[in-house]
Amino acid sequence: MKASKSSSESGSLEASTNKNSTFKPLNLSLFSKHLKYLDYKDMSEAVSEMGFDGIDLTVRPNGHVLLERVQDDLPRVTEAMQSFNLKPNMICSNVMDANNPEHVKVLEVASALGYKYYRPDLLKYTEDQTVLEVVENAKTYFKDLEQLNKKCGISGSYINLPGHFYGSALWDLHSGLNGLSPKHIGSQYDIAHAAIDGGTNWEIGFKLIAPYINTLVIKDFIWSKKGGSWTFEYTPLGEGMVDFKRYFSLLKAHQINVPISIHTEYDLGGAEKGEKPTIPNKEVFKRINKDVVFVRQLWEEVNQ
Repeated sequence: MKASKSSSESGSLEASTNKNSTFKPLNLSLFSKHLKYLDYKDMSEAVSEMGFDGIDLTVRPNGHVLLERVQDDLPRVTEAMQSFNLKPNMICSNVMDANNPEHVKVLEVASALGYKYYRPDLLKYTEDQTVLEVVENAKTYFKDLEQLNKKCGISGSYINLPGHFYGSALWDLHSGLNGLSPKHIGSQYDIAHAAIDGGTNWEIGFKLIAPYINTLVIKDFIWSKKGGSWTFEYTPLGEGMVDFKRYFSLLKAHQINVPISIHTEYDLGGAEKGEKPTIPNKEVFKRINKDVVFVRQLWEEVNQ
């Protein structure tokens, strides 16, 4: 089944804060890691056929675009995307140093090609620093990126990854973003990661970080026991523990309609890990398309 493609806006933060835009169709991109085995043309064609609006491109070591080739390859993949009516919008990078010429070049090239958001690299909690020292240092990290992003004309969007990563608890990310403009640096809020880290308390963190959200990541998960230990396992959307009806109602209540990256990190025959799948491409695309249909339909059904 082919999902009908939305005619949504580009997804700027300004549009997201317009009350009427809350109920417009979502702007969906596929995280390119899952189609890493395809070349630019085949990837773009497949993503378009599955009903997405764009691609959340990996521009990082071992990504679809390598840092040292960003000037040559990012224009190439962007041209391929546009030939299938996909608009440049999001990239996932390892950018973290506003004084690193290679990192600055990534943002300059991306911005010139029309990309509006990028995901910077993650900060970690280590044994070398106290928790509060990491939190304080993060304020400088975000302030420097805010200034660089303003200069380059692109917005940073920091993801909340579960584990010993800065931002996983969301209160710490709020501390780092407090006083900064989400037009230049904000939160890439991941509902599954928030639920993994916060359990039934995820709504509190969401309400805290909501004013800073400028992009979203969507995935689903369950807890499973493997080798005697409990761990989270990703699932197709709607088959896990995330309460998407409640989540979408909160997005609408907070008038949040920003670009979304769908991560399909469940069984795709290896494609979910960035590997060449052991199942036919047709089956990979069918499973991903099911997520697209789920998200678009539920967004239309859920009332504020």
